[in-house]
This record gives sequence, C-alpha cells and structure tokens, in this order.
Amino acid sequence: MTEGQPARDRAAEFEAAYASPPPWDIGKPQPAFARLAAGDRLRGRVLDVGCGTGEHALMAAGAGSEAVGIDIAPSAIRLAQAKASERAITARFLVGDALDLAALVEQFDAVLDCGLFHVFDDEERAPFVASLASATRSGGAYFMLCFSENEPAGWGPRRVTQSEIRDAFTDGWRVESIEPADINVTLRSEPVRSWFASIRRV
Repeated sequence: MTEGQPARDRAAEFEAAYASPPPWDIGKPQPAFARLAAGDRLRGRVLDVGCGTGEHALMAAGAGSEAVGIDIAPSAIRLAQAKASERAITARFLVGDALDLAALVEQFDAVLDCGLFHVFDDEERAPFVASLASATRSGGAYFMLCFSENEPAGWGPRRVTQSEIRDAFTDGWRVESIEPADINVTLRSEPVRSWFASIRRV
C-alpha cells in the first residue's frame, strides 16, 4: 500500500471471493502438503492459516493431528465446518485474522500456509511473520506455498522470490529449504509455478 491509498479491506475481499468457488478451492490438498502428511511430517498440533474451505486442516486431522483452521472469510469457515461434519473428521475452524494469531493464545507444532504469504504487501510481511511467531512453538515448522517469480505475470497474486522469503524469515527462524513446487487451481489444467518453503522456528 502506498501513501495516500486507502487500506485494503481483506475481510471483504476474501468474503466476496466465496460468492462462487474461488480458483484456489480445488476440493483436495495441494500435492506438496499431501506429501507432508504421507511422509508423517505433520505431528502434534497443526494450524492451517488462511485455511479457506479447510482441505489442509482436514488432511492434517485425518493424519492424526489436532488441527485448527483460521480464515478471515466467514463463508470459507462455514464451508470448512460443513466438510468436517460431512466427512466425520474432528477439526476446529475459526474466523480470524492471520495478522493477529496471538489472539488465539495457542501455539502449534506446525503451521500450513497455502497461498497466504503472497497476498501481503511489503509493509504487512513483518507483522505477518511476527504473528506466525506468536503461534509457532520453538522448534515448530512453518510450511508455505506461494507463487514464484517463474510464473508469468498478468493474473493472480504477486510473485515471490527465494530472496524475499529468506529476508522475511531471519530473526527467530531458520529457512531449511525452498523448492520448486506446483499450486493447482481451477482456472486451468496447468499448475502454477510456485515455491514450497520449509522454515523452522528457533
């Protein structure tokens, strides 16, 4: 956001996105996160931040974790709760702001982020990372998928470089790996070129 521009109303933006199925709501986990669950890398308490309709929280719960999903859009949370009920999976879903995870007064062993980091402006990155720190226990992991600069511009959210990820997670974090990955969307059959980052809270 530049000086003189009004602040974005993210709650309204994302709530409006659920008037029809949004492009990120593919009805199943993204492959990178499915591999985490299959590899037994999701243990203990798991937070799905910007959870949308809950596929990754439900995946974590199905793998045996105590899972919580949080999203700023009430419609997304209602849909996630309905999925949990339909599938008879125990997971907790809350309307909340990813920039204020301290309000949960909870800490987690792993935090999943599919496509949230890349929606924040430069000025919001540090507050988001601080918010994550408040909800991630020491030694806990943050797993993040975001659009990479290798995806051609012209649509969707901002692109993110590896350097930007590393610069955002310095004090109190250790970037363990950043690897090329796919994000599947409903707009096209070809996946989006993305980064999958594994970052440890120290």
